[in-house]
Amino acid sequence: MMMPSSWVATAVAIGVAMTGLWLLSLRLRDVSIVDAFWGLGFVAIAWITLGLSGGVAPRAGLAAGLTTLWGVRLAGYLAWRNHGKGEDPRYAAMRRRHGEAWPVRSLLVVFGLQGALMWVVSLPVQAAVRAPPGTLGALDVAGAALVVAGVMFEGVGDLQLARFKREPQSRGKVMDRGLWRWSRHPNYFGDFLVWWGLFAIAAGAGAWWTALSPALMSFLLLRVSGVTLLERSLRKRPGYEDYVRRTSAFFPWPPRRGAG
Repeated sequence: MMMPSSWVATAVAIGVAMTGLWLLSLRLRDVSIVDAFWGLGFVAIAWITLGLSGGVAPRAGLAAGLTTLWGVRLAGYLAWRNHGKGEDPRYAAMRRRHGEAWPVRSLLVVFGLQGALMWVVSLPVQAAVRAPPGTLGALDVAGAALVVAGVMFEGVGDLQLARFKREPQSRGKVMDRGLWRWSRHPNYFGDFLVWWGLFAIAAGAGAWWTALSPALMSFLLLRVSGVTLLERSLRKRPGYEDYVRRTSAFFPWPPRRGAG
């Protein structure tokens, strides 16, 4: 059973980290730095919990290692993608809308909210790392396979999109190659696999209640900050409606023949 002190320690760590990032964002006038920290925050949670567990059991090492693989890759990619581009247009629009109140409000609506989400979403990681020592089972193997598949989906999808954007002839066109031919959002689908995989590992330790985490992430990816939010702007692009008609929105599926 996870000790209350571990829950408190990870919550405090997130609070301190987010406050520090907020102060840095005020100096840089760039709230976008919070995005690159998203993955690293989970890595920190995993290793803080591991440090408080008093030992490295197989399931603990598996969960912490997989979380690190996912988080470091995501953070590195976002830092590379956003380098030198200034503040994300979404945050810049919020800055203009809130005016002088933005510095304080950003602490709550950006850094505070993401910190709270990070703690809730990380519940399977915390539960798996702090579970009593035991042998790995079928759920652990299945969960690890899902996480690795998810990281590969995210990584390959991000790489394919980055290469597409670098090609001069791709300007103004819709990315519909590789994984993007089978799903309009293969990177989000990869994230979906990661969190259900980490939940499976936690469930292998009996922490079925942590299903709250992947359920919340699935809702966010599909209905809030993922597919729904992004497609509001993408649908304005020439050719995107045809792409929508022939391509699955989320779950990979062969493109529809004759559409478009």
